[in-house]
Amino acid sequence: MSIAFNRRQCEFRLLQYVPDTVRNEFVHIGVILREVGAPGESSREPARVRFTHDWRRVRCLDSHADTAALEGMETELRRQFENGPSAESPSTSPSGSGSALMRLLNESLSNGVQITEPKAYLAESLPAGLDELMRLYVDPPPREKLPRLAGRAAIHAQMRSHFEGAGVWHLLRKRIAAADYTRPGDPLRIDLGYRPNGVIRMFQAVSLEPGLDSAKVLAFSSAALRSGVERVEKAELELTAVIEPALKMGATTDDPERLEMYRFGVETMEEHGIRVLTTSDLGRVADTARRELRV
Repeated sequence: MSIAFNRRQCEFRLLQYVPDTVRNEFVHIGVILREVGAPGESSREPARVRFTHDWRRVRCLDSHADTAALEGMETELRRQFENGPSAESPSTSPSGSGSALMRLLNESLSNGVQITEPKAYLAESLPAGLDELMRLYVDPPPREKLPRLAGRAAIHAQMRSHFEGAGVWHLLRKRIAAADYTRPGDPLRIDLGYRPNGVIRMFQAVSLEPGLDSAKVLAFSSAALRSGVERVEKAELELTAVIEPALKMGATTDDPERLEMYRFGVETMEEHGIRVLTTSDLGRVADTARRELRV
């Protein structure tokens, strides 16, 4: 006998947390599962709902997410399903927009929560089906942990990600030897650069988290590098240091010593004519490169 004959015919919907509908980025946060019988048959059990209890992915997407409110939504949905048959029919119309479930979502849930169209599913039981669907869509097993990038490596990885996203990564010069413009023996290499017109733009990942050595080296080298570019390339140099945001490294008023160090690093580079941006500015920088390189 086929296993399918021992399973119940069901349908499920996924609940998604979507903090910004324009960007359309979402995280699955829950599952609604109901049994569907033959036409004219009523469901033997109320619909079931389960939300995640691990909100880390939600907080990664939206650090200001109200997870307590999301947990309250699960309680309210479960109460509605258990209190009457009208609440357990989330697909009484093709779109589901007229169902009690959709009314509940519209009235009780935040605009950041959306529900998917129903999909057919065969389950041994509703609890077992919920377990399986939660594993598949909401709480997948953790992947093998990879070493977390930090400092300059993390900044460089974000630079690459944004420039690749803009479609210009392959057009950029990489690891530009400062010795080509200063003098032999100079060990400094600039991460990225390109030449749109009469100016050469160079970008260097500089982390202030471990200290100020990298900032000081770049500041010390900037004058000779700028002079060498003008001599060799007959072009003006725009040198940009990309650093982590102050909050990322804990440089806040709660830690005045770290905040002063951060400010000193930024001001030191700016005093030497270096434009200082943070990783938060990389989207705009990559868009500029895309326009200037006519991609």
